[in-house]
Amino acid sequence: MNVISRFLRKLPLLFGRNRFRSELDEEMAFHRDQTERELIASGLTPQAAHTAAMRRFGNPTQLRERSHNTIAFRSEIILHDLRFALRQLRKNPGFAATAVFILALGIGVSLAIFSFVDAVLIRPLPFAQPNRIAFVTEKAPGFPRSNLSRPDYDDWKRMNTTLSSLDAVGGTGFLLRQGSITEPVPAGRVSDGFFSTLGVNMLLGRDFLPGEDQPGHSKIVILPWGTWQKRFGGRTSVIGQSVSLDGNAYTIVGVLPRDFSYFPRANAQFWVPLLDRNGCETRRSCHNLDAIGRLRDGVTIDAAGKDLERIATQLERQYPDSNRNQGAFIAPLRDILVGDMQPILLMLLAGSALLLLIACVNVASLLLVRSESRRREIAVRGALGATSARVLAQFVTEALLLAFTGGVAGTLLSSGAISVIISLIPQTMVDNMPFFRYLGINSHTIAVAAGIAALAATFLAAIPALLLSRLNLQSTLAEGGRTAAGRFWRRLGSSLVVFELTVAVVLLAGAGLLGKSFYNLLHVPLNFDPANLATAYVMIPDGTLKTNDQAVAFYRDVNRRLSALPGVQSAGLTTDLPVQCNCDTDWIRIVGKPYNGTHNEVNQRDVSPAYLPTLKASLIRGRLFTEDDTAAKPNVIVINQALARKYFPGEDPIGQKIGDTKLTPASIRTVIGVVEDVRESGLDKDIWPAEYQAIYQGTDNYFAVAVRTAGDPRALLPSIVSTLRAIGPTIGVYGEITMDDQINASQAAFLHRFATGIVAGFAVIALLLGIVGLYGVVAYSVSQRTREIGVRMALGAQRKAIYSMVMRQAGLLTAIGVVLGLACSIGAGLAMRGLLFGVAAWDASTLAIVALVLAAASLAASFFPARRAASVNPTDALRAE
Repeated sequence: MNVISRFLRKLPLLFGRNRFRSELDEEMAFHRDQTERELIASGLTPQAAHTAAMRRFGNPTQLRERSHNTIAFRSEIILHDLRFALRQLRKNPGFAATAVFILALGIGVSLAIFSFVDAVLIRPLPFAQPNRIAFVTEKAPGFPRSNLSRPDYDDWKRMNTTLSSLDAVGGTGFLLRQGSITEPVPAGRVSDGFFSTLGVNMLLGRDFLPGEDQPGHSKIVILPWGTWQKRFGGRTSVIGQSVSLDGNAYTIVGVLPRDFSYFPRANAQFWVPLLDRNGCETRRSCHNLDAIGRLRDGVTIDAAGKDLERIATQLERQYPDSNRNQGAFIAPLRDILVGDMQPILLMLLAGSALLLLIACVNVASLLLVRSESRRREIAVRGALGATSARVLAQFVTEALLLAFTGGVAGTLLSSGAISVIISLIPQTMVDNMPFFRYLGINSHTIAVAAGIAALAATFLAAIPALLLSRLNLQSTLAEGGRTAAGRFWRRLGSSLVVFELTVAVVLLAGAGLLGKSFYNLLHVPLNFDPANLATAYVMIPDGTLKTNDQAVAFYRDVNRRLSALPGVQSAGLTTDLPVQCNCDTDWIRIVGKPYNGTHNEVNQRDVSPAYLPTLKASLIRGRLFTEDDTAAKPNVIVINQALARKYFPGEDPIGQKIGDTKLTPASIRTVIGVVEDVRESGLDKDIWPAEYQAIYQGTDNYFAVAVRTAGDPRALLPSIVSTLRAIGPTIGVYGEITMDDQINASQAAFLHRFATGIVAGFAVIALLLGIVGLYGVVAYSVSQRTREIGVRMALGAQRKAIYSMVMRQAGLLTAIGVVLGLACSIGAGLAMRGLLFGVAAWDASTLAIVALVLAAASLAASFFPARRAASVNPTDALRAE
């Protein structure tokens, strides 16, 4: 009954704070009266009994708070603290706006980068059990990952024991005929089980059936969702219709779902079965396919790799000429799709985390100054009975409010940041990388935003907790705050600033190293002049050029028409434009020299007589091709210096003969010239030996044109395209671009430019926050030392000495931050050395410039507080004290 009666007596307390306080005061007064009566009865005077009863019960305000915390709803306290926090922030709008802005900036940038990481590295691939799908190719010396040959693929598919399925995929191009328009389109050629291995179900129609990739079967095609929408209006009746590709009718049998994309062939507008073997696929030595495999249950990538290596070794013994040193490469499909983006994104994620940390430290510094100004308020509240836990709860509420507001604002800011980052990426790359369709605010980013806000709130709440742990109520009330605690806060603020400056140095150094790498990349020797050079690719239907005479006449007609355009200085043809890749290679053998079967791999290009002069490539020795170098004349080649150095060291290569690995008569070619090493590879790749064959001695259906102009090449691109298309209605022209733009849009240039731009943005923000933090600490220190400065000046100190005193403090903090930052920068540079090009992680000039920039910025930031200190009037300072 006693328990029930106490509960019933306290039940009303749950429904109102005022009623609770009133009844609690009545009960406390009742017990004090009872105690006074007992003390009076024991012989004390009424006044002494009242004093003793009050002392026994303690501070009534503190008792009331403890009772309410024990019985009342916590939500009421939270709401009270929230209202008080809002009032405090409204009273200090400058502080609130600055803190929220800085937090939003840090959180927004971090979320934007995380969105990229989530889309590329975290989100599962849109396939069934994607972790069981492997990317399979061959490998060879100089090629850690090379294409498969069609015969090797057939053997691997038949002989492996670790893959439940293995399917091939290759690229091709078609001339799409719709109405009167002929347009080149990229396409993919796949074996019949390709989509089944990926675990993709058709949106409309059906998949390829077993055996439909074999010669003699009907020509059928599957449409990607984008092609279905763009070219066929999204009509469901498209199944069964035909489309003209290279003049052949292909029947549409299926439409892929919208979220499907096989990223290595993301630009494919049509998918067709392998069907007939092309000229390359009849030879085991010609490599033009990749493969994907699905691991059997319980099989690891390593086990599958050993199984494929066993097959590769067996094939090497069986076919020593074509398969010498040919091994197997297998990796999770995601690793291949992500490729070079993974280290870039991880570096940017680390940079954004540092920026977020420096933002939190900056806000913590603001809270530090604000908390110091509220020490007397806290002391008064404590003297009136407020517990440390109660005061801490109020400060924690303020930190949570700031973190929540900053988190919401940062989440919204991240959408704009994502748009800005996307604008830095070439549109063609965006179109070919469907990862980007998953960017934006989603459940993942919201969860991360909530986590970041919670961590930020915890970090920010630590400042008032530290304040309360060191607060001495008596000294604070007696001395107005100028105690040892003030010195402690100055030291803590200084430590936070040193941390900010250290992080700023790391980000500045990272941006500097990446910027220097980017500069070096764009200034690697090309050994040709890319300025005023327009390019485009040409595709003509198979069988159009049936004889060499027809081919030569066609090439000469193309060259004549382009050269006749106003503003054109010269034009040339090639099968591969420069600054592309070390690809389209040939295995060579030197006539008259020992040969042990090694694959001597070199870049192989077919070019017209005017091509190398159009590039302004320098002839080192011998001659270039002429109009007479046709199939009717002996086969001739021009080589680059790299080939001459490697295969003809110390001798004259002119007149030497080169052939295939078997030295078949038709392959023998005589070296007639040596040119400088034109960079055929990517900007960040090594220059390989290269051979240039006369295009007039072959019949190539795919080639590119290079046109040197007197003025802006961009202005001539439309005329070049229209001139080429006017040659015939079945000719396709695509990829028109200037050479400068092509170089700038290359993957190597993009990745370095992208990383440099983002990290530079991080660095600028970090530098500004660090300098603001330094300014705040120095300015606060000056305000706390106003009396000391006044005394110094009253005793004769000159303004120069005051300047020196203040600047010395800022200089010490800057020096410590720079030294620590430079040490950390070297470690960060070593961690990202795979992203650097032509620059060391400890590049002295970059680190020196970073140190000078930070020192100059710190000097400027500390000058204004120093000037304010030097302007102190000693009389006013002492009177104020």
